[in-house]
Amino acid sequence: MYDFDQLIERRNTGCVKWDEMPSPDVIPLWVADMDFAVAPAIQEAICQRAQHPIFAYTYVQDDYYDAVISWYERRHHWKIEREWILYTIGVVPAMSVAVKALTMPGEKVLILSPDYNCFFSSIKNNGCEIVESVLQFNDNSRRFEVDWQDFEQQCADDKCTVFLLCSPHNPTGRVWTPEELGRMSDICRKYQVRIVSDEIHCELIMPGHTFCTIGSIDTDAIILSSPSKSFNIAGLQMANIICKDAATRRRLDRAININEVCDVNPFAPEAVKAAYNESEDWVDALNLYLWDNYQALCDFCSKHLPQWKVMPLEGTYLVWIDVSACCDSVATYCEEILKIAKVWLNPGTMYGPKSGEGYIRINLACPRSRLIEALERIKNTIKQ
Repeated sequence: MYDFDQLIERRNTGCVKWDEMPSPDVIPLWVADMDFAVAPAIQEAICQRAQHPIFAYTYVQDDYYDAVISWYERRHHWKIEREWILYTIGVVPAMSVAVKALTMPGEKVLILSPDYNCFFSSIKNNGCEIVESVLQFNDNSRRFEVDWQDFEQQCADDKCTVFLLCSPHNPTGRVWTPEELGRMSDICRKYQVRIVSDEIHCELIMPGHTFCTIGSIDTDAIILSSPSKSFNIAGLQMANIICKDAATRRRLDRAININEVCDVNPFAPEAVKAAYNESEDWVDALNLYLWDNYQALCDFCSKHLPQWKVMPLEGTYLVWIDVSACCDSVATYCEEILKIAKVWLNPGTMYGPKSGEGYIRINLACPRSRLIEALERIKNTIKQ
């Protein structure tokens, strides 16, 4: 029904992924957006809004909130209220808003490392100290797991006031279980550490796994969400902060206005409504295609790149791969692949200078033929 195999030319469209490349023959498998056309309902909604000739300041109407509430209840079995929702221009700005609202300069913010690179910059930019609890790969379970003793030790520090959670986790691809989320919540409550959960990838869940928002477990948690990754509309810039507690919500709203990230463009609410109200079957089909891409990548690496240890993918479209058998410096390794194979990958050190060493991150949200072409280039380069 949806053609995810279609090769869409994105060069010369002002596209970060394709127009920021060092040469036109590079295949970009780095930044987290998709090379797929958006769901038809989204494109139709944008075109319909564009028929009106005035693009002025935007008032977000009730039907926007209705779409968000309906989606969460239908998709994630979590009943939220209209007043819990604050909108802003993106999840990264929302993250900075939350850190600003909940911390004082000099306090500590805990993350699970390796972690999304903007976590590091958001914490630093708000004058706080980054505390990393490093995830451990369990060979028996074949997944990255929390070091619970270390996690609790970090939370017990009086200076640690916020735990910034990435759920599903970027870059390891973990989908946290309700039991894991409950344990995080229990520890954070014990030491009065507030949980802020970036759930931007929550619709990108692979077969056999189920996403659970920590908001359904911990009523004090602050949820950052957006359909931007799941529906490939990041450029339209709209996200939500979901917070039940009224006093905290007032602080968040004040931080939104202090940071001047309170105004959205006139196309964004229309796209969100079309995504949540009319495009659920599209994202279901997308997840199956992404899973097939992952299987194709695993099969290729098993046959042609056996020194690459592909980590299990439970969620997101970002694959974490252990390439430590191939290099001493993953940054140099990625530079060589870019220079010779003309494939742009992310070195794991972007997501933790120590915890990410020896890993690469690959974005597989592209037509399968493009993914295989990129892998063939890498294979041929390594052989040379």
